Amino acid sequence: MKALWKKLRYRLEWLALRAALKLVPLLSRNACYQLAGFAGTLAATFDRHGRRVSLANLEAAFGDELPSARRAEIVRESYQHFARTMLDLFWSPRLTSESFADYIEFEGVDRAGAEIAPSNSCIVGTFHYGNFEWLGLATGWIGYPCAITTQEFKNPLLDELFTKLREQSGHKVVEREGAIIRLYKTLRKSGRVALLVDTTLPPHQPTVAISCFGLKTIVTVAHAWLQERTGVPVIPVHCEPLAAGRYRVVAHPKVQLREGATHQEIAQACWDAFEPVVRRNPAPWLWMYKHWRYKPAGANGYPRYSQESWAFDQVAARPNYAKLDRSLSPKATSATGGIAP
Repeated sequence: MKALWKKLRYRLEWLALRAALKLVPLLSRNACYQLAGFAGTLAATFDRHGRRVSLANLEAAFGDELPSARRAEIVRESYQHFARTMLDLFWSPRLTSESFADYIEFEGVDRAGAEIAPSNSCIVGTFHYGNFEWLGLATGWIGYPCAITTQEFKNPLLDELFTKLREQSGHKVVEREGAIIRLYKTLRKSGRVALLVDTTLPPHQPTVAISCFGLKTIVTVAHAWLQERTGVPVIPVHCEPLAAGRYRVVAHPKVQLREGATHQEIAQACWDAFEPVVRRNPAPWLWMYKHWRYKPAGANGYPRYSQESWAFDQVAARPNYAKLDRSLSPKATSATGGIAP
């Protein structure tokens, strides 16, 4: 009976998504924007667990810098930004390679193009900020399609629908199983890859510890490993919201690395490009996500949900992830920190 109900639920979710993909593109741009804001407000109101996580994250990151009223406001706005990211992805079939510029502007792209010339190959590092889905589509439309990884849904029926949306501007979605090998081969052929670098992974996966708002967290090592093996530039890119449902895609200068930089140093340098963005405007980051799932033994100042972990302490104690250096273990190759659904 349980298996039957699960199968039925998956089918109903698929039908609901198909309906949304038909209906949302019928909305005007303003109606889509307003609907997403309303949906985000509802989610912030009724998702008590996510709201608690968000407030705990903000307290850990900013301490007493933000009054309680401002924290609550940021939580609501964060939900609204995420709702707009998802509804905008459903609305994106309305966009074309000609019309997307009506809604998305760019900063630093010409400089980034010069930095990755002449091979035109790079690792695009981004994070869960602003409309990260439209960031992906926009970079494809301006001539920089990438191989990207995504987080699979528990309901496998949904993966195909989201893959079609994400590939419409020329990207190629790579399955997470064995993904790092495929991404490595893409770079070796002078291609480009894109990864989310703020995805928290279990410490038994290929990970590296970085400092995030002064607190240790554990993230994918994939972008650092790929850079170390190929030598291609790492270009941090983020998408920030503008007024009335428009966005700006910002390409940062390439990450500056010393010769022989460790995986930890590469990953830290990439995140260091993004943290000032969040400090200037916190709301567009995904605060309801557990960015600090683990904490060092005996450490204070972490969110209440954080758990001590011996395995995390072992990762945090070393500056490099040696196991992945010379062996592409099948068990290790799926830990790429893909774009979240």
